[in-house]
Formats: sequence, structure tokens, C-alpha cells
Amino acid sequence: MISQSSSCAGPLNAAGPRRDAGRARATRVLILTAGFGEGHNAAARNLAAAFAPGTASVADVFALTSPRLNAVSRRGYLALINRAPRLWQSVYGWLDRSQFPGRSLRFLRAETACLAARLEHEQPVAVCSTYPVYAFMLAELARAGRAAMPCFNIVTDSISINSIWWRAPCAGWYVPNSDSADVLRRAGVAPELVHALGFPTPAFIAAQAHLAPPDLALGGRPRVLCIINSVTRDGEAMVAPLLAATDWEITVAVGRDDRLRRRLQKLATWRAAPTHILGWTDQIPHLLLTHHLVVSKAGGATTQEAIAARCPMIVNQIVPGQEEGNWELLRRHGAGVLAETPDAILAASRHAVADGGRVWRAWRAALAPLSRPHAARDIAAHVLASAGTPAPFLP
Repeated sequence: MISQSSSCAGPLNAAGPRRDAGRARATRVLILTAGFGEGHNAAARNLAAAFAPGTASVADVFALTSPRLNAVSRRGYLALINRAPRLWQSVYGWLDRSQFPGRSLRFLRAETACLAARLEHEQPVAVCSTYPVYAFMLAELARAGRAAMPCFNIVTDSISINSIWWRAPCAGWYVPNSDSADVLRRAGVAPELVHALGFPTPAFIAAQAHLAPPDLALGGRPRVLCIINSVTRDGEAMVAPLLAATDWEITVAVGRDDRLRRRLQKLATWRAAPTHILGWTDQIPHLLLTHHLVVSKAGGATTQEAIAARCPMIVNQIVPGQEEGNWELLRRHGAGVLAETPDAILAASRHAVADGGRVWRAWRAALAPLSRPHAARDIAAHVLASAGTPAPFLP
């Protein structure tokens, strides 16, 4: 069970007591996240689930401190990367070069105080952060003697990693892959503090690893999954050519865009091949395991879940900055293709599944060395060991 309270300190709940009279406090790990991109939240949620029940909690200090301002900031971030991606690229580069993140703490006094209250309340044995700004806040609290526990960064990006991830001191950095570990080591992070254990993905992927799409070499019908989210440009135009083709099964997940879901259902009414137009769904891990291809933007969580499930990606969109490294990882290892127009997506899909899936099998094989479906469990075990907590606390 994972707790996520609605106050800075948070109520005592099923995640475990702070202290009980006459018995030892339950081992507890605090996992910090922020809602600026789903990768941070997904990593935090999946990592928390890997700890023993009642020993991990998740907190978004920005949302807890100023809910309305946080909501406005999130909408502004999404609007920026969707409508002005080149401007966001400039902002991302400036953050990488400037000293602003460290100096910005004077603007985050309320958030830092909220975090201090949370630490005082829960007294965790370790803190894990999936959002880089927290490391600066924790370092300041440590200097004031208010954060004595080890703190770890869970890096959610690959290769194109902003320097704010490593500019504040940490007890260790967990990165998705060896390519990303090399980036931190070249930047001067001590090699023994960089751990390439993977990105925390849902436990379902590891537990159901036996699931697989139909064998294309034996005549199985290709299955294509399309993921459309709030940042995807013109989702209907992207999917329409795939729906017009009749030789594969298609599943489209449109999130909470009900109008788009209805329009796509109209387009798909005449298709004889199985077609599923989904709204919001928690079945993405299952779909990745059972489809041959996923068409999606190169978001951190989606890319890493696809890698863990060994489902090759057709990347249709890249947010400049943090997502460039996700595509570079796939390109570097020959495990997918970039196709940014509807016609290119259709052509890439046909190319992948042609000749009994020859290209698809090569992409899938290339994903095998990158796939770490047990990453959440491995990171949890390493965090507890580093904090001096016995491994039996893990399930």
C-alpha cells in the first residue's frame, strides 16, 4: 500500500506509524515527485509499490504547498512544450547552464518548509526524489541539520540529462541505462554513486513477461498500439491512415479526450479487423506486452515501459530537451524508428511487420539488453541496503 497525503506532514495512516509507544517505528522511505511530466509521477508510484506494504509514501511538495499555483504551473508547462517547443528547448538549455536552480530556493521557502515538516513527521530512513529540484532543498535542510538521512535521485531521463540532476549532492543516482550512467560519470559524478538499475516500471510487466503478441512469422495479425496524450499534435490525423489499413489490429488510447475518442470510433466503425478505441486506461503495461508496435511521443515513462515490455516504438513526436535522449537511446541501439508524419508512421509500421516481421524481430532483440522490468524492485533493495535496512523488508 502506498500513501499520498494531502498535507505537508500528512496523517498517520496505512503507510505506517511514525512511532508507536513500546514498539519500533516501521521502516519508511519517502519518495518525492512533481507533476511536471508523467515520468516523475510514474517513477515515484512504481518505486513506492516495490517496497513492503506500509513502508513507503509518495509526496508532491509543490502540490501540497500551493495547489492552485501548482495547477497553473503545470498547465503552463504543458502549453509551453505543446505550443512553443523551441522556446521550451531554450529554457531547458538555460537551466542546464545556469546557476538558477540552486539560487531559486529563496523562492521555494514555503515548499522547503513543507518538506522539512514532512521529514520531521515521518522521519524516513531514506528519501528518493524523482524530480531534481528536491535535491537542492534537501541539501539546504541537511546543512541546517534537518535532513540526516541518505537522499537519492531517481533520474527519469536518458542521455539528454539536464545538469540540475547532479549539481546538488546526493547519496546516489539511479539511472535508466548504462548510456545515461556514462553521461553522469563524464560530468564528474563519482562512478560508485551512479547505479544503472533501470527506470521503475509497473510490476505487472515483470510479473507477466510471458505475454507476447502473435507470432508474425506464423501468420499472426500485426497489432499496433497508438498512445495519444495532451501533448500529441493532431492525434486524429496521426491515427487515420492506420485505421484506413485493414491488415492489422489497432488499439488507440486517447486519455481523457472524449471528443477525440468518439471521432476515432466513427472512423473505425467499418473496420473488420479488431479495433479498440480507449479513453483513460490503466492497461498500458498489458497492451505493451501484447502488441507488436507502439506509436507514441518519446515521453520518459512511455519509452521506458515500452523498453521493459520489449515493444518497439515508432516515435512520432519529441519534446526538445528531455525527450531527445529517449529517442537517441532507441536510435543508438537500433530499437525503433522516428516517424513524425501520418504517412511516415504508416510506412514505418508496414516496414516493421513485413516479411514475417523481420525488422520487428530485430528491433525487439535490440531492446532485450535495455529491458529492466525489475528495476523498481532492484532500486528499492539498493536504497534499503544503502540506508542500512535489512533486505527482508522487501516483498
